[in-house]
Amino acid sequence: MAHPLDTFFAPASIALIGASRDHEKIPGRLLAMLRKNDYPGKIYPVNPNYADIDGLTCYKSIAEIGVPIDLAVVMIPARAVLPALEQCAAAGVKNAVVISSGFAEEGGDSAAMQSAIAALARRTGMRISGPNAEGFFSQMQRVAATFSPAVDVKPGVVPLVATTKRIGIVAQSGGIGFAYYHRAKALGIAVSYVVSSGNESDLGAGEFLDYMVRDGSTDVILLFIEGIRDVDKFLVAARRAAEIRKPVIVTKVGRSGAGQRAAASHTASMAGWSAAYDAVFATYGFIVSNDLDEALTIAAVLTSNPLPKGDRVGVVTVSGGAGIWGTDAVALQGLQVPELSEPIQAEIKALMPSYGTARNPIDVTAQGVTSGGLQKSVDLLTVSDEVDAILVVLSLSSEVRKPFKEPELTPVLAAQHKPVVFYSYTVPSEFARRELARSGVVVLSGLTHVGVAMRRLVDYAKFTLPSPAGDTRLPARDLSAHLLSPVLSEAESKALLRAAGIALPDEVLVQDKSELDAAIARVGFPLVMKIQSPDIAHKSEIGGVRVNITTKGEVFLAFEALLNNARKHRPEAKIQGVLVGPMAGKGIEIIVGTMTDQTFGPMVMVGLGGITTELFRDVVYRPAPVSAEEAGAMLAGLKAAPLLNGFRGAAKADVLALAQLIADISVLAARHAGEIAEIELNPVLVHPEGQGVTIVDALVVKLIYP
Repeated sequence: MAHPLDTFFAPASIALIGASRDHEKIPGRLLAMLRKNDYPGKIYPVNPNYADIDGLTCYKSIAEIGVPIDLAVVMIPARAVLPALEQCAAAGVKNAVVISSGFAEEGGDSAAMQSAIAALARRTGMRISGPNAEGFFSQMQRVAATFSPAVDVKPGVVPLVATTKRIGIVAQSGGIGFAYYHRAKALGIAVSYVVSSGNESDLGAGEFLDYMVRDGSTDVILLFIEGIRDVDKFLVAARRAAEIRKPVIVTKVGRSGAGQRAAASHTASMAGWSAAYDAVFATYGFIVSNDLDEALTIAAVLTSNPLPKGDRVGVVTVSGGAGIWGTDAVALQGLQVPELSEPIQAEIKALMPSYGTARNPIDVTAQGVTSGGLQKSVDLLTVSDEVDAILVVLSLSSEVRKPFKEPELTPVLAAQHKPVVFYSYTVPSEFARRELARSGVVVLSGLTHVGVAMRRLVDYAKFTLPSPAGDTRLPARDLSAHLLSPVLSEAESKALLRAAGIALPDEVLVQDKSELDAAIARVGFPLVMKIQSPDIAHKSEIGGVRVNITTKGEVFLAFEALLNNARKHRPEAKIQGVLVGPMAGKGIEIIVGTMTDQTFGPMVMVGLGGITTELFRDVVYRPAPVSAEEAGAMLAGLKAAPLLNGFRGAAKADVLALAQLIADISVLAARHAGEIAEIELNPVLVHPEGQGVTIVDALVVKLIYP
């Protein structure tokens, strides 16, 4: 099916605005790259200073060309870019790549010029990539619309190609995007496209991602981002990738920056710079990698293997020590390396000398290479139901000897029964890489990255797209009457939650001592008393909480003490009174919260709660709303999950009730995203199975528009 960017990535004609005869300069290099890569379409240099360039007629302006142009590549000073783009639009040019720098990255008037480019794209319909882009490379259509030396073609050099599946690369940094390509080419990973989105005045990473997701020649996508500008398009593309099971490996940089706003709740303060991004990535099954070589290793394994059916790994080696090291690498990632059954061991022992071992890891020894034991062991494991993936650990430094024979190895790997990953503990020779590439093998040389890649394959194989969240449980209600101050006290927050349909204990806000008798009669003993003020976020730190009160005398004493402590420690605070409520039964302390991310909107969070929340930071975020099913998956992702599931003989907690509460709160946050910035329930006590949950404390923060 046709895509709006087909003429961008596969242009029949290209105009080079600012073309040059000097191949040492970017405009000259770009023309050279197009021709070296055998671009099949028409090239039209545009520069009023030349009559011809490298045998091509050079035009004074885009209008002078007089034929339809699919793509203009703009390589002129920043001040001249906008007029040139206006001329392109007037001439009917469909797409443009602006290589020129000096726009929003510099601020001031330069940023205004970029805004004008965006406005031009909206007004004319011409699609524009950049400015400050490094262009793109379409391997499929031989379009090297970039000056990157990574796409240079050296005469007589035959490219190394080990995979039939291809990766597509979308990067907001041209340097990193083409670094991915350069390293992929060295490993023998086939590439479909590399695109640098630059400053994204018009075309953004989300729209380029959509193209790669829809593209039939792209099997795996590598994504390098600093931030997402075209959020809606990005999310649509992410969902489509998850639906059709096309893997996306993503690196998000800028994780160390400080937040741009003060956060009133733990939920927001613990989120960090990229929690919302990680939440979105997890929702759509993106494979997160924070290392360039690791990301390429994951891509290599994905493009050369099927997905595994489980997490059991068979390790085959020619060196005992290397085999143990390989076993450690996968085991440290939580993968199993099971001892093989006696029948399998007996078959493998017949293929190796007596000093080898067949238990797993399987050490066929160096002799196993020449005797055929290495190949036959791989053969046996690929059809065995005792392992789900195979890691082959060997030395590939030889420039003359082959550890496998192509006619024997190729059909075994082509059958795609399970992943077979090859790691060389010596620097692999070019000879070995090329020989094994004939069988579809990508030789890897980073053992830790191999372990991570095999783990990610197992995780991706298990991923399922969460079911959509329903919002029918909570009635749609107007909550504006409860949002009268920027930060609500606990009593105000709970009143809002009750109005929204969230179940809470019956509590009474007491403003005068004369109201205590009625409060006691309504709540009953044992009870809890807490000072109430929107100005006091952490009540326990100023002596503002009394628990397990069992007599009327204690109630009256506690009332005075709480007021006195508040006046002493926070004399400026607006005191609303004392909240009197029932003492909750025992349960596991959990925090449930929401926050509004500037990019992706409302997020829901769950984690280990109570006073240790920020100490352990055991939290999981997801875009809101979530279903109860997805909330359950969030709980399963916590390190503290065993506490909810009956750790060391304890009663199993009411996980279903907690999951439903998380779902309800997420729906509330999504429905009122224009009014509520943060919600926090901390702690929520999760009682034994069948006994529900109790919201002990609550905080709601109003969304304040800047």
